[in-house]
Amino acid sequence: MLHKFIFLVAVISLISDSANGLIKRCYQCRSRGDLGSCKDPFRFNASHIDMEPGVTAIPCASGWCGKVIEGETGAFREDDFDMATQRMCVQRGPDDSEDRCAYTVYNYKKVFMCFCQGDLCNSSVQHRGITKVFIISSFTLFMAKKIISINL
Repeated sequence: MLHKFIFLVAVISLISDSANGLIKRCYQCRSRGDLGSCKDPFRFNASHIDMEPGVTAIPCASGWCGKVIEGETGAFREDDFDMATQRMCVQRGPDDSEDRCAYTVYNYKKVFMCFCQGDLCNSSVQHRGITKVFIISSFTLFMAKKIISINL
């Protein structure tokens, strides 16, 4: 009976992954200063990007998305009119496969860059995996109660 339970949890996990899509997407856009919609706070989700010119969701084979903030006086100063924000798919993530943000050199400029792995993860807010964990946990608890009541 335990084997059936483990098999069922594995199937639910696979169904959840296929529902979310195997190919991950990243937001792609670029804004400079106060112009454009790419800057933080990023106010869009997957259902609203079709309405915003210049913001798209592109397939990303690596599954790694990035966000680059560049500017002469500092990445987060509001008086930086040369500040630019870009969101994109990156060819590969960090060697240790950990999401992170840090100052680095990109295209010969010092920038603040973030890497994340997951579908549309390069927005401002991150809630990756919470829904999947909640669904799988709830279903697992439900099935465990059913199996226990059947065996009694």
